[in-house]
Amino acid sequence: MAAAMLATYPEVFAGGAIIAGLPYASAATIPEAFDRMRGHGSPTGKELELRLRNASGHKGPWPTLSLWQGTADRTVVPSNANAIVEQWKNIHGVDASPGRVEDIGRHQRKVWTDAHGVDVIELYTIAGMDHGTPLDVGTGYGASGPFMLDVGISSTVEIARSWGLVPSFEKRRDAKAFASQPENVAGPFGADSDRGSIQKIIEDALRSAGLLR
Repeated sequence: MAAAMLATYPEVFAGGAIIAGLPYASAATIPEAFDRMRGHGSPTGKELELRLRNASGHKGPWPTLSLWQGTADRTVVPSNANAIVEQWKNIHGVDASPGRVEDIGRHQRKVWTDAHGVDVIELYTIAGMDHGTPLDVGTGYGASGPFMLDVGISSTVEIARSWGLVPSFEKRRDAKAFASQPENVAGPFGADSDRGSIQKIIEDALRSAGLLR
């Protein structure tokens, strides 16, 4: 769904994250979708790129991508993450090979940088992870469960970092510590809950990070 939103509304989103997903428009039917998930019959990179370009009449800058894929994913096999890179690399005008390859413990991050020095595509390959969202419960964000996998790295935190949202996360952690003191508790959303809806708070945060125009 993230891939579809980024492809069809690129003027709205400055960036997006796809975790264990498929390239946009790589399948048109349910049987095709299951085939693509297993790594069978995917269109060529050129065809995927054409489908992306034809998804809208967009002429401006394209959203950046944060891609996450487990090496042991048997539901959406790892070749799909590489296919997403193929779909987007010419859109961003980057080389086929990443500009940087970083080891994060036993995991790996590949980064493609555009002509202006902006990181436009990043691909995290999570060693030994099955189908799910990567968590590091030690960060305090998330809890293990079905498809929520504690693998020692948090996609939530790393995506927030790449989007410049880490200071917001630190403020939130400080606020939780503050609210845990009985004298500071002021309702389910704190003392400022009457300043706007949850939706407005989220939208303001995304705009401040440049992720929503």
